[in-house]
Amino acid sequence: MATVPAALGLLETTGYTPAMVALDAMEKAANVYVIQAELNDALGVVLKIGGDNASVSRAIEVGHAWADRMGGRPMSQVVSGPTPEIWPVVDGPVEVNPLIQQAVVHKVTQRSPGDKSVAGSVEGSALGFIETQGFTAVFQAIDTACKAANVEVMGKEKLGGGYVTIVVRGDVAAVTAAIEAGKAQVEGLGKLIAAHVIPRPSDAVLSLLPPAIAK
Repeated sequence: MATVPAALGLLETTGYTPAMVALDAMEKAANVYVIQAELNDALGVVLKIGGDNASVSRAIEVGHAWADRMGGRPMSQVVSGPTPEIWPVVDGPVEVNPLIQQAVVHKVTQRSPGDKSVAGSVEGSALGFIETQGFTAVFQAIDTACKAANVEVMGKEKLGGGYVTIVVRGDVAAVTAAIEAGKAQVEGLGKLIAAHVIPRPSDAVLSLLPPAIAK
């Protein structure tokens, strides 16, 4: 069994993008580590972090605020001194949802030093997210985004209910231009859930990008 931390932090959001933005902010705000992320089958993601009580409390406070700002309708909780008996549930095995044909438990992916395969490994790089309810909208948005700036599509994340996120990478200026251009294309084709740029994304965000994205 993995070592149980002094405190367990839980942050649950609606939408993938608010969760990743919150996670980036949490790791940058306090000395915590990510345990895993799990899709909740209700258009949302629960993030699980560990660390000492003060650090986890601070991280959850910051993450909750960012998720709320992103429209993620967050719920959060800090569990002080979690009992080891719950750990097989908290840090559970990878599961696959056959309806959306992807993993619903995202385990931390360890990356070797010098790995340049994902954004954030290179100074000045960024990740961009466009999340919509509706595939037509997101595909149109990302086509426009790629035509507007020099960015690379890394893949997609589905939450069910028509929620789909496309992630791109590139330098900060290019990703910003791409996301701004892309989100303007969503109106009339679907519902924009979120559009955001994370400059120099944290290790926690990079470690949880699913294999379909972190290629």
